[in-house]
Amino acid sequence: MTSLRLLTFGAAALVAGAVAVVAWSSWRTEADIAAFQSRITALGAATPAPTFDSAAASELPEPVQRYFAFVFTGPVPAYGSVHLEAEGQFRRPLTDGFNPTTAEQVIAIGTPALMFSATTPVLPGIWARAYDFFAEGRMDMRAKVLSTLTVMAERETPELNRISLRRWLLESALYPQALLPGGPVVWEPIDSASARAVVSHGGLSASMIAHFDETGRMTQMVAEEDGDLATPFHGSGEHVARSDYRRVGNQMIPHAFTISRAAGGALYPFWDARITAIRFNAE
Repeated sequence: MTSLRLLTFGAAALVAGAVAVVAWSSWRTEADIAAFQSRITALGAATPAPTFDSAAASELPEPVQRYFAFVFTGPVPAYGSVHLEAEGQFRRPLTDGFNPTTAEQVIAIGTPALMFSATTPVLPGIWARAYDFFAEGRMDMRAKVLSTLTVMAERETPELNRISLRRWLLESALYPQALLPGGPVVWEPIDSASARAVVSHGGLSASMIAHFDETGRMTQMVAEEDGDLATPFHGSGEHVARSDYRRVGNQMIPHAFTISRAAGGALYPFWDARITAIRFNAE
């Protein structure tokens, strides 16, 4: 009996210790995420988005002019950042199945900087917490099981920094002020239904082809090169489709989206979700 009690006590102590470690690690992870979010908000406040200039807009490619005529329904303040929440189905890198996922983003509008964080259940009682930070031309990407055990950590390289810059561009339909003349994005004409968006910052540049329908809605953004499907991360993805535009203040913002990897002419969706909350911050 004494031995059984000792074993029971030892097992309970181990469980309590494990719970304490997870609780402490989760607190540290959330503190890191909050610090990154605050940094993005501060950068956005220091460099707000450009305001609408009708003369400059009139020189843009025709489908981009059509887009701005649709997306801005009235005067738009020069916001500094946007705070987004989303929920949907996420496929982890190098896997086939999807899991329900909730995500949060804080994104600077006038300068390319963002913080993405998400929680994905892996097994009952087990979750993965991931985040992707990019600011001032540098990125940091991590994923942790139980917010504790690091299973993926990517530090900046020139290529990863460029992919993160493209990520900011891929998300830009959610904060269309970023695409106005005078900001970090330049438009190049292609045809009556598409145009090339080029973002430059800190010696880096990235581009995507934006596609528009006849009403002016941006329906897709597509990278100009195939993705490497063997990486342990999705990065920006190479394709995004957007729909369900809704009025938010004086802007039309798409609330449904699917982000995919793309290679060899095929799409491999990994994040199919909806915006559940959005808030623009002037400061």
